Amino acid sequence: MRIDLHTHSLASDGTVAPADLMTAASAAGLDVIGLTDHDTTAGWAAAAAALPAGLTLVRGAEFSTYVTVPRSIVSVHLLAYLFDPLDPVIVREQERLRAERLQRGLQMVELMMADGLPITQEQVLAIAAGAPVGRPHIGRALVESGVVGSVDEAFDGYLAGRGSYYVPKLDIELLPAVRMIVAAGGAPVVAHPRGRGEGRALTPQLIAELAAAGLVGLEVDHLDHDDVDRAELRGIAAELGLLVTGSSDFHGTNKKVQLGANLTDPAALEVLVTRTSGVTPLVTA
Repeated sequence: MRIDLHTHSLASDGTVAPADLMTAASAAGLDVIGLTDHDTTAGWAAAAAALPAGLTLVRGAEFSTYVTVPRSIVSVHLLAYLFDPLDPVIVREQERLRAERLQRGLQMVELMMADGLPITQEQVLAIAAGAPVGRPHIGRALVESGVVGSVDEAFDGYLAGRGSYYVPKLDIELLPAVRMIVAAGGAPVVAHPRGRGEGRALTPQLIAELAAAGLVGLEVDHLDHDDVDRAELRGIAAELGLLVTGSSDFHGTNKKVQLGANLTDPAALEVLVTRTSGVTPLVTA
């Protein structure tokens, strides 16, 4: 069984519509796909309605969180699976995070425009098409305007953290986010815990604290992790009784990685489901 538990659609910063993503997942030979758009569940219904025969959908989201370390605040992404999308705390937090994304995105574009880069806020909003505004949308605007040749190049030159155009956003703190997801009946899993700077904050001690608060797993098999990272994370997961998951973190043409690039063991998915309330079950065509 081929299980990819972390993908993004047009509902956030991917480039494939939720329904088309289900078709693509089936064509890629997946048996199970997790739809985990940033700070939104807007793609759930369309994805569930478009499931090809034999494909199972795990409904989820990826929350923007942070951890405070000495002299720095580190961004950490937290995957949430099978939570109640109508939970009032979840609803309020997703609304707030989407507003933060919009404000941050427009501020970054404003800084670029002030330096003479040929993009506009209206252009970025049109590309986002109602989805929570993310840096990949700005990257696509830079590609459209001929500033860079790819979204990857845009991140390297213009969008990366600590760059001259980067603007932080006010996320939710990681530990309360874990508790929020558990309270909403879901299963929280830390996304790519050794990629993109997260390793500075996600010490074994903090991961143990998160596990005590209800963290279910660590996304170990991910493009951002080398063999050393994966071995370390597997050891931490084994010591704390956490699940190990794997995924592509697919974003369509915004990233080079393809569906099924990394996979989750079926036994891990079975346990993950048992750690949820059952309010939001798996969906199979």
